[in-house]
Amino acid sequence: MILVFVEVSAAGENGTPGATEVSLETVTFARTLAERIGGPVHAVVVGALPEKVVDELGGYGVAQVHHATGAAFDAYGGAAWAAAVQAAAADAGVDARAVVAPGTPRGMEVAAHLAARLDVPMAANVVGLAEGGGEGTGDLLRVTRQVLGGSVLEEMELPAQPAVLTVAGHAVADEPGAPVAASLREFSPEVAEADLVARVVSTEAVAEDLSSAALTSARVVVGAGRGAGSESGFDGVAELAELLGGALGVSRVVTSMGWRPHHEQIGQTGSRIAPELYIPCGISGAIQHWAGCASSKTILAINTDEDAPMVTKATYAVIGDMHEIVPAINAEIQRRRG
Repeated sequence: MILVFVEVSAAGENGTPGATEVSLETVTFARTLAERIGGPVHAVVVGALPEKVVDELGGYGVAQVHHATGAAFDAYGGAAWAAAVQAAAADAGVDARAVVAPGTPRGMEVAAHLAARLDVPMAANVVGLAEGGGEGTGDLLRVTRQVLGGSVLEEMELPAQPAVLTVAGHAVADEPGAPVAASLREFSPEVAEADLVARVVSTEAVAEDLSSAALTSARVVVGAGRGAGSESGFDGVAELAELLGGALGVSRVVTSMGWRPHHEQIGQTGSRIAPELYIPCGISGAIQHWAGCASSKTILAINTDEDAPMVTKATYAVIGDMHEIVPAINAEIQRRRG
């Protein structure tokens, strides 16, 4: 059995409650893993369970959804949620061969806690299965994962069972599988007081405006970096994002300088995006930023430096000052729209 830790959102990434996009990508990966090593795909959801999620996961080939309930899971806590995932893996009627989590901050923390509890290694940011390994019951599972900000791919063997791993965001396209009638099993695992020491005690909603649009689900993203020049240098790129119906993203240096909020950051320590079109303006393309945008379908870079890494890796590039080029693009879009 392959067990997937699934994150859900009450609001959903398309405005309706359901599993997050990265979780569905992870389920898709788990199906590929199940084809390699055998066994059904199960999912575990901790805390609130939107009504549609069981049917949604069934459409992705999940045979059973384990729902951990109880007051200990009303708010997120990495150690407590890992205890619930561990209980699901042990109480599912068959030992889990692998436990897979999305490569999100929450998924990474839960997987790390779980690996520590089981005293097994963990493979983070997996992008696929390596050749060989895993076919037999006692074989090692061999995976390919991103390291060094995504600039290097490494093959890693996981000698223990269950194998614990996380799947890098947008490394796998989420694809529905052969639909099944997923069953629901609710359980209330015991949680030690020590597992509740660190947990979320309050949350603050981000204001709903263009700058806070979901980067991970936007079809178009307009990015800005040091080339913006100052805190007041983002009007043009924000206007372009609005004209294209997209989201605004920034590089790490921009958030470090306090010019824009962290939730807009793209990169290794920010959001990983995979839009149809990414327009990085005044962004050099350091390896940490590239780790967050490499899955973009088309990249149009705007930069004064023709040798900048972002320019050399982009699908198309315009060499020039973003403060001259972006307003010209905006004016042309408005002209053509009348």
